[in-house]
Amino acid sequence: MPPSAHLPAGAHALGIGRARYRGKLRDGTLFVPTQAARGVSVPLLIVLHGGGGQARDYDFMFPLAEDAGVALLTLDARHNTWDGVDSPFGPDVEFIDDALRHTFARVPVDPMRLALGGLSDGGMYALTIGRINGDLFTHLVAIAPGYMQEPAPSVGRPRVFLGHGTRDTVYSVTGSRARLLPALRNAGYDVTYYEFDGPHFLTPEAAREVLRWLVTTPAAATARPQAKNGTPGTACFFMPSSLISTPMPGLSDTVMKPFSTCGPS
Repeated sequence: MPPSAHLPAGAHALGIGRARYRGKLRDGTLFVPTQAARGVSVPLLIVLHGGGGQARDYDFMFPLAEDAGVALLTLDARHNTWDGVDSPFGPDVEFIDDALRHTFARVPVDPMRLALGGLSDGGMYALTIGRINGDLFTHLVAIAPGYMQEPAPSVGRPRVFLGHGTRDTVYSVTGSRARLLPALRNAGYDVTYYEFDGPHFLTPEAAREVLRWLVTTPAAATARPQAKNGTPGTACFFMPSSLISTPMPGLSDTVMKPFSTCGPS
């Protein structure tokens, strides 16, 4: 479905967050590049912060995204970090779903360049949720993820950008280079691996490379929106209901649980 409303270019608070952590509202920001404000479909990159971080840590990416013609959706976890890291999956998955629905209703998004990414815990979360939803997310970005989970069977084979700073003192670059990179490639993923001179953070240089990769790297030939329980020809955001801490009534614990958001067509 095309957007029902259009936002002007620039950064916009989502205004959909309700959770608070240490007295501060947990929400997010949607950055709309000029091209999208003119009605042109653009790539979308969802950015998930690391443990203890927040969405505004990535405000520095807004001018870079404008130059690249990419929409950015930077999100806060409901708590210190993303569920599934130190608690059952649930509130954060549902918030990402709400944020996607909010974005698709306001920004013309290219369905073949829809990326989920993050740093550290956020990078792990992107690899975990993204591989389960590989027919919705065409590209995945993980910066210094440390590890990844596989709580449910993967779907599709989205392209993967795996990056790591060589001066990282939280998760050694060796973990990405020697463990995660071969594991992803052995599982059949097309992985672009990028090491950069930096600490445990996404530097401006690395951010530019991520955006360049998203704009110039087409989705895998097999990445075509598939019909599940949503509109034919689109892919919907799914999680196994057995992993959700607050399952929806009437859903089997052994089936994939559709949320309300289906991808742009």
